Amino acid sequence: MAKKTNEEDSPEGAEDATPEEGAAGVGKKKLIMFGAAGAVALSLIGGGSYFFFMRAPHDEVAEKALPKKPVGFLEMREMTVNLAPDSVQDRARFLKFKVSLEVKDPKLVAEIQPLMPRVEDSFQLFLRELRASDLEGSVGLYRLREELLRRVNIAVYPAKVDAVLFKEMIVQ
Repeated sequence: MAKKTNEEDSPEGAEDATPEEGAAGVGKKKLIMFGAAGAVALSLIGGGSYFFFMRAPHDEVAEKALPKKPVGFLEMREMTVNLAPDSVQDRARFLKFKVSLEVKDPKLVAEIQPLMPRVEDSFQLFLRELRASDLEGSVGLYRLREELLRRVNIAVYPAKVDAVLFKEMIVQ
């Protein structure tokens, strides 16, 4: 191996170069480093976007390939209920509604059908205590849906209803 001379290692060698030459050498190195960093960043962004955008159609194809399980719907009869008055002087208010019950398996419809009087009774008892102000806005309807779902699942246990779907609702 060859030994390096003192001229190359010494800072005196750097003094021999003019300031313009030293600045140009450092400037070229910085330019090359920034260019390389930019190229790496662009390649990462390009690769990430290719992966992100080209992967989406494969997911959609995979979702379409999965077999969709059939669901069952159980229609309940239309019900009309007196609502509790907001104050003593209020006139009578009525709620008229019709719902469907959604179950994961159509075979469950046959199990739940004989229990419908129990479900209707639980709905009637709950709805008679509601006031018209309880049903205002989407939040009121969401709460009503959740409470009806809870009550129907208690009434049809061990079967399970997945959703209560409103078909018609009128408050007078």
